[in-house]
Amino acid sequence: MEPHTKTLSSSCFCHIRSLKQIHLSLDDSMAGSVASSLVSSRLDYVKSILYGTSLKNINRFQRIQCSLARVVTYRHSHALPSSTALLKQLHWLPVEWRIRFQLATMTFKALHTGLPPYLTDQLQYYQPTRSLHSSGSHQLVKPWHNLFFGSCAFRICAPHIWYSLPTNIHEAQSVLTFRRHLKTHYFHSAFSTP
Repeated sequence: MEPHTKTLSSSCFCHIRSLKQIHLSLDDSMAGSVASSLVSSRLDYVKSILYGTSLKNINRFQRIQCSLARVVTYRHSHALPSSTALLKQLHWLPVEWRIRFQLATMTFKALHTGLPPYLTDQLQYYQPTRSLHSSGSHQLVKPWHNLFFGSCAFRICAPHIWYSLPTNIHEAQSVLTFRRHLKTHYFHSAFSTP
């Protein structure tokens, strides 16, 4: 994982430097679009496999995201806001929450559409002897594992993330509605002040 994160980090920072050079000729929405297509898409490409990775790797990707936010919101100002304030302004989830968002979305799609089949086959449904709930309640079995590496597998982490969500998010009728409610929930969770 370490060589992959170093290579990805180097590539992202190269694109961030390029974006910084042309930023003054772009308006805010265009800068955001270019940032998403060049850098955010690289971070999002394999983020679901980063679940359970080391804090060092998460922090490395978080630095990339914060640097990108600074370039996108660049202003001629001496008072620079904190990285957290920039992420809130752009309505971007921090990396750790983006990973959860991706896994929760993949779980929702697997449960409701059966796609992709290779992920749907990983999920085990709870089959009570007497069903008190409708068959559409999507109750998942939390499989047992004894190694840390095993906890990162989709069949283990998907039920864990699924059950961490409020019931009203589970009951969404479409992927679009699910993603909207999920992002709002994670956004408030990520940026709530204790």
